[in-house]
Amino acid sequence: MKGAAEHRTALPVCFPFTGDVVGGSHFSVLGLVENLDPARYVPVIVPQFRDGAVASLFRDHGIRTETPLRWTELPYDRSVTPWTIAQVAKDIPGQMRYLRSRPYPIVHTNDGRTHATWALAARLSGARLLWHQRGDPGAAGLRLAAPLLANQVVAVSQFASPRPGLWSAARKARVVHSAFATDVEEDRAGARAHLIDELGCDPRTVFIGFFGAFIPRKRPTLFIDAIAELAARDLPRPVMGLLFGEAYDGGRTERELEDHARRRGAGHIVRQMGFRTPGTRWLAACDLLLVSAHGEPFGRTLIEAMLVGTPVVATASGGNIEALCEGRIGVLVPPEDAGALANGAQALIKRPEMARTLAATAMASAKSRFGDRVHAERIMAVYDEMLRIPLPDPATRSVTPPVPAKARSLRSEATS
Repeated sequence: MKGAAEHRTALPVCFPFTGDVVGGSHFSVLGLVENLDPARYVPVIVPQFRDGAVASLFRDHGIRTETPLRWTELPYDRSVTPWTIAQVAKDIPGQMRYLRSRPYPIVHTNDGRTHATWALAARLSGARLLWHQRGDPGAAGLRLAAPLLANQVVAVSQFASPRPGLWSAARKARVVHSAFATDVEEDRAGARAHLIDELGCDPRTVFIGFFGAFIPRKRPTLFIDAIAELAARDLPRPVMGLLFGEAYDGGRTERELEDHARRRGAGHIVRQMGFRTPGTRWLAACDLLLVSAHGEPFGRTLIEAMLVGTPVVATASGGNIEALCEGRIGVLVPPEDAGALANGAQALIKRPEMARTLAATAMASAKSRFGDRVHAERIMAVYDEMLRIPLPDPATRSVTPPVPAKARSLRSEATS
């Protein structure tokens, strides 16, 4: 297969995205497409909104984007209903025409909303579908649609992988950990000084971070409970809990979290910091990352914290266990237990040397396991394998030639 790849024309890969909430999946895809071999595969990002946040993320990094059609926007962090499926169905003919116009041999979907809106059109167009499972392994799409529609399933962790069964995508699934820039470097002292100045707090304060969308799976309320419990204990330094993220619901959840912190007597030490980039800078500013999430497939911030030297306390749930090597490079505590999270944080606050050793070990482990180039090679190997699957009769597809091999010319080109 390698010899064939060396002589073929570079092939376009379609990366559609439904919605305009930038999250971990988008940064993972960015790390992937920046490291694809342009002589083999050319990424084309298809965001739903031409001038939205998703389009800007990729365009600002010189990646080609196209928004050639409109399709149904599904609500963020909501289940797909039969009515939703009916709405999506009307978009399929237009999506098929677009995919055939290239033609795209591969469509690579990366989140639940995009699976729901593009998977069927991809297969009906004659393309191969790579279903990248970054979410809940119990999701209806993975259980019911992926066995039929996906040519290959890539899961970000063992936890996120489809479960075996009579109707399951497990037989065509594999684990490929997400891409991370392992050469990232941050000025921890400078980032911390910035926070101290911004918050006007005691310079001795221990900053404990929460990073992610304010959604139920991330358990932001549990994080606040843990900070409240921790603050009531005998500690050598004051603490503050900093929530980096937002809820995308018009401020409703932010207000609820503020009220909850006040009721717990922690309103003065819990601060909402909003969504900030680059995330690694703010992770480096924190003394600890406290991961309260339950059922998290493979959280990006957990790995990024390790890469910048921030020790991690996380619930023993989902992909956290795999990421932290079963507790060898981070502190794992029982899930859904604010007291246990507080215990883990307290142990590191009272034993700073242990925290530094743990952080150094975790950094070395993350650098060896999560390189973005290794990730890209593994994904391209999946593409190569998928291309061995015969296509339908070429007469049913457009004869428009694929994108030429001068792939680098596609970078920094933004088309509408």
